[in-house]
Amino acid sequence: MPPRTHPTRPLALPGALLLTTALLAAGLTGCSTLSPFNSCDDTATRVEELRSQPILRTAPDGATVPKDLASVDAGCIDDSGDAWLYAERIYAFPGPRQKVVDFYRTTAKAHGWHLQTAPEDQSAPETTAGLCFTRGDDGDALLLTVQFTTPRQLKIEHDYAAGPEFASGSGFELEVGSETDGSKTGCFD
Repeated sequence: MPPRTHPTRPLALPGALLLTTALLAAGLTGCSTLSPFNSCDDTATRVEELRSQPILRTAPDGATVPKDLASVDAGCIDDSGDAWLYAERIYAFPGPRQKVVDFYRTTAKAHGWHLQTAPEDQSAPETTAGLCFTRGDDGDALLLTVQFTTPRQLKIEHDYAAGPEFASGSGFELEVGSETDGSKTGCFD
């Protein structure tokens, strides 16, 4: 029997009444229950700072930027209720994934990034799981991820039909991300 995904009627009505009361009280007192940092309002400058991160333009020898994905894609996503800023770049690489991992372990460290490891699953190889780095403190904290991708994932996530450059070797995505206010965040929070 599949688990229930919706509360039963006796639980749903009191919950809805409690939420309505809380929202009404917040509105009447002039207080807001929402954080001012949860939207994409006024984040254009910070998005441009992410877009200009030098690490997005570093890649191992032989890596190429696909013609239709030549620019750094950057923006703000707030569809989950908690806005996230990002700048990402996609590369194709004809060599083994381990060369990509080795390159970014060295290059990111040289640029001040600190490698993080997943506490719950350290058995997954980096050539599958990818890499995650952090840099900065509250107010200017950044997250860097290196994730491997496939032509199928590129089609689903970017509506991009991968060309022959992805036929051998690995495709990978670099993303520099940040909370809208630059508050510190971890790779596995």
